[in-house]
Amino acid sequence: MTKLAFIGAGRIAQAIIGGLINQGFVAANMTAADPDTRILDSLPGGVRRSADNLQAASDADVVILCVKPNMTKSVVSDLAITLTGRLLISVAAGIRESDLTTWSGGTTVIRCMPNTPALIRQGMVGLYSSGASTEQRSLAEELLGAVGSTAWFESDDDLDKVTALSGSGPAYFFYLMEAMIDAGVALGISEDASRTLVLNTALGAAAMAVESAESPSQLRANVTSPGGTTEAALKVLASHGLSANMDAAVKAAYHRAIELGDNASPGST
Repeated sequence: MTKLAFIGAGRIAQAIIGGLINQGFVAANMTAADPDTRILDSLPGGVRRSADNLQAASDADVVILCVKPNMTKSVVSDLAITLTGRLLISVAAGIRESDLTTWSGGTTVIRCMPNTPALIRQGMVGLYSSGASTEQRSLAEELLGAVGSTAWFESDDDLDKVTALSGSGPAYFFYLMEAMIDAGVALGISEDASRTLVLNTALGAAAMAVESAESPSQLRANVTSPGGTTEAALKVLASHGLSANMDAAVKAAYHRAIELGDNASPGST
């Protein structure tokens, strides 16, 4: 069976580990490396633990990089000596496949961008690789599919866009929920009741959007009666530029993802 090494054992790594165990992957075939012993202690039973990245990677077929973008270059460069012949999967936002390939000494790289619903196996994971074989791509889909849905894209730039849309996307929805809860409280509904109403409304709306053959635009139109309460609310949102603000927000996240890649590799284009 494929052996995995997780470099960095934080929340995303633990989500993938937990998802794989739930799907029957043998815990003993996974090693997680992290300098924080408290994080290592929180890993599921059976998963091997290490404070040494090189040691963890040396026994693996696939190395899954789960460190912060500003740490990626130094971590991968230090691992390069042991990455030959291994597949490197990176979840670092903004860090380009080409740079990861260079730092790793030419190993095959798959760049991916999960989001936080991966923590409950409801994530969306975008993937990109210019050099992975069909077998390696299938393996990456199997591993990352343990935390949700997967989709392949055609370039590093696409992955920066994925980062802006779905990588950061859960926060946009949380922000909207937060604002709706506050609006309910301002109307005089208790905070607990407002939270229950908003979260279950969001859950139901998302399920409808996923399951329906109709577009979100049509679903919105279906519930918007002329002269009704929904229309009154939507007119206010439109008058405050909701669509334009969302467009600007996603573009800001996209440009920040590009900056992260530029900062990690000065002089690259």
